[in-house]
Formats: sequence, structure tokens, C-alpha cells
Amino acid sequence: MEGSVEDAAFVMALRGLGVRDTDTLRAMERVPRARFAPEGHRDLARRDIALPLPCGQTMSAPTVVAAMLTALKVKPGTRILEIGTGSGYVTALLIRLGAAAILSVERYATLAEDAVSALDPEDRVIARIETGDGLDPASTGEGGFDRILVNGTLPAFPEHLAAALLPGGRLVGALGYGSGSRLAFIDRDRDGRISEGFGSGLRLAPLTDGRAFIL
Repeated sequence: MEGSVEDAAFVMALRGLGVRDTDTLRAMERVPRARFAPEGHRDLARRDIALPLPCGQTMSAPTVVAAMLTALKVKPGTRILEIGTGSGYVTALLIRLGAAAILSVERYATLAEDAVSALDPEDRVIARIETGDGLDPASTGEGGFDRILVNGTLPAFPEHLAAALLPGGRLVGALGYGSGSRLAFIDRDRDGRISEGFGSGLRLAPLTDGRAFIL
């Protein structure tokens, strides 16, 4: 999928809103957000607002997505665990940033199926989308991820997520409650030591644990 003139204008608008990371902006120009937005809201996809998704979920505002991707620092060849697939938009952006393999876990089967359908066929080779509880330790398997992206706000990061990081790896998400949430990250250095840090305030919906068995 490649962006249009309108997508280029959308990216320029994001620059005006403070998004500066060139790789992130380039990825957002190449992946049309409208393709992943619900049909009734596609006319709003190029605005910096969150959009409603099925199952009561939310497609995060572009500046929020950009802040998280910039903090994640994806490099070519990166192996990523994504918790909370949502629409699949962020999954596609991770691929454009150079991810070599993505395991994306979504608690709602409806969203997981829609996300798979929205991805390009070649992207489905890189990204494996599964329905399950992304906060269950079993979801990380044997670990070994270079990056972990948590698409939602939590009161604290589960310990098993940091344990799933490879040396030199990074986890990015948001910690807090409601309007008090902040971008947060965990780094595992080359010797295996763990450190935590915080970024700016981030309006990101809470992440719910457990697999949904109805939707």
C-alpha cells in the first residue's frame, strides 16, 4: 500500500503538530490511515483524532501513534511483540519501519480478523496476528523480542514483558490512569540490566486483559 497526495499533506500537518522523526513520518505517509479506519469514519482518518473501532475499542490519534513509534526506535530486522492489534494500522507502520517479524496479539477476534484483511498480502508474511490475551505470560512464548509495543495504558508493566526482551531491547507503552497517563519505556541493556523511563503525557485508552470470547 502506498500513500497519496492527501497522505503527504496529512504528514506535513503532523510535522506542524510537532512530529519530527523522519522514519515515522515516512512510514505514516506510506500507510493510508483511512484504509484501516471504520468505513463510517474514513473521512476523518487524516485528522489528528482518535476514531471508534468495533468492540468498543479506539484507533489512537496519529500524534499518539507517532510518539510511541518514535520512542520504540524500530531498526531494520527487528523482531516485535505488539499487544493490542486494534485496526492493524500500527502493525503496518511497524513493517514500514523495518520490522522483520511481528507477533501481534488482539483480545477481540472481530478486530483481529479485520486487521488481517486490511494488511497487504506481503505484510501478512511478516505479521502474525493472533487472538488472545496479550497480557498473559503465555503470549510471549519463549520471548526473544527486540521491541515490545503495548497499545494501551496500564497501571504497571507486567514483569514477564520485560523478561521477554532481548539484551538491547526496548518496551514502550503508557502508564497511569485516564488523562494522567504518560509514555513509558523499559530498556534491557547488553548485560541484561533493566531500566525504566518516562516521556510526555499521552492520551491512550486503557488496555484490558483477558481474551474476549463473544466478539
